[in-house]
Amino acid sequence: MIQLDPQREICVCNNLTAEDIAQCIKENGYTTLQELLEQQECPMGDKCESCKEEGYENDGINIPLVLSLVKRGKL
Repeated sequence: MIQLDPQREICVCNNLTAEDIAQCIKENGYTTLQELLEQQECPMGDKCESCKEEGYENDGINIPLVLSLVKRGKL
């Protein structure tokens, strides 16, 4: 099981932590990655590909992981 530090920066280009992204997901009711990436309330994943793909540190910790953890109530 992945233990994700809520303060871990996920979208480095937009300076967003896992907690920031989770809050945006919860407040706006996003359920899909497409919805999350297309929204304008808290832009993310719009400058580079790493936070959507392999993660900034190439470790798989990315926006889709945060969305999954929020959906499962783990974040």
